[in-house]
Amino acid sequence: MGQIDYDNRTWAEAIRTAASQRALSHAIILAGSGDTEAAARYAAAAHLCRAESGRPCLTCSQCRKVMEDIHPDVVWVRDTERKELAVKDIRQVRRDVYIRPNEGERKVCIFPDCRQLNPQDQNVLLKIVEEGPAYAAFIFCAPTAHSLLPTIRSRCVEMHVAGGEEAASESADKLCRILTEGSETVLQHLISLESSRLKREELLETVDGAWFLTAEALLVNSGKPTDNETVSLLARSFDISVLNRLNGLFAYYRGQCRYNVNVGMVLGAMAADLRHILRR
Repeated sequence: MGQIDYDNRTWAEAIRTAASQRALSHAIILAGSGDTEAAARYAAAAHLCRAESGRPCLTCSQCRKVMEDIHPDVVWVRDTERKELAVKDIRQVRRDVYIRPNEGERKVCIFPDCRQLNPQDQNVLLKIVEEGPAYAAFIFCAPTAHSLLPTIRSRCVEMHVAGGEEAASESADKLCRILTEGSETVLQHLISLESSRLKREELLETVDGAWFLTAEALLVNSGKPTDNETVSLLARSFDISVLNRLNGLFAYYRGQCRYNVNVGMVLGAMAADLRHILRR
């Protein structure tokens, strides 16, 4: 299927966009130094979410079960006692794939460490990744996609999950902290940004970082730990519904910034939208 080189701030957006369009690939490789297991849960939730739009919603029963690791149609394939997965275990996975899902539209097999898959394992998996039942989905996690054979990779969409070094900018961090203080404080802050003659590239960096922080807060509210103080503050201050709306808003205005829309117009429209979302 080919490679899509998403960075840490866009893999979740790419999953959500594809899932909402009912076009999420049945086979995904999540590679990089970031939290690929958390990304795998997010992708599995997107496969199983029952929301009409904005998948994964992280609020429906299907999403909650995935994020809590109790969904019967999500199978984690790993061996905590051996360095490699035994071929007999992979053959069992291949047989189990043909048992229809219990609750959801998909049966999702997650391989949290593809370094455990030796070439023989991967060759056993190849046929079901390529020709398995329509409801079967596969998520492969690895430090690098090259942990997998080219034959497997060619049948997957690859996404890059960057590590913590991809921190949000100071301006994004400040904006997200101000969000928790209410709509009037946010309005004053955005007015001050417009008065400072902010450049479009600077606004993009701010909005981009705010999108990333709210996405992380969504994952925290679904069980992912974090040591980022701003992400923790967002997760404590807003429920999943509000965080979803904030995250969608910042995703939209990232696009506006990239399309050369006037900075003042973006700030004005964003202020109005934030005021509506944060109204209490």
